[in-house]
Amino acid sequence: MSGLREQKKARTRQHITDTATLLFRERGFDEVTVAEVAREAGVSTMTVFNHFPRKEDLLLDRIPETVDLVTRAVEERAEGETPLAALRRLMLELVDQRHPLGAIGDTFVWLWRVVLGSAALRARAREGVEEVEAALAGALDRAGEPRARLTAALVVAGCRVAYVESAGRQLAGERADDVVADHRAAVGELFDVLQGVHDRAAGD
Repeated sequence: MSGLREQKKARTRQHITDTATLLFRERGFDEVTVAEVAREAGVSTMTVFNHFPRKEDLLLDRIPETVDLVTRAVEERAEGETPLAALRRLMLELVDQRHPLGAIGDTFVWLWRVVLGSAALRARAREGVEEVEAALAGALDRAGEPRARLTAALVVAGCRVAYVESAGRQLAGERADDVVADHRAAVGELFDVLQGVHDRAAGD
């Protein structure tokens, strides 16, 4: 029975975020209220807030998924695979899957425009980056990684730079297919640099 309840909750959550996304895409984030989302989705405002503590989370609903992905990449890595290698693999897989977190996709341009157009969304995105960094630092620390907090900060900052640059090119009109090779190269270069820093620090 509990499994059925969880499935129902997941369907309700997805329906709410799908409804909100459509409204935000049509009218802009700041022009849509939570009450309007609830009415359009056929649920109460309280139900919306039960699933999404803040309005911003209706659109930026992948922050928990990002936390989960980076944490599991470290904690469930293959035997003999380093945490940095596992994170590199994850980031490249997201690119190849054209996952929203992979920064490559013609269908994501509207989302970036909505986020850039709202100070509240930009602030929540920054908080999300901090949440991911903290979770990754914890996973690296549990994995016995030295300087876990510094490594997490460097990984997140580097991935953010690559993401922003590739998203910016697509916002400027370039097609995802014309950006993907450079983005993959940037991710690879990032982790090459991080691995070099890590190896030098380990040798000190």
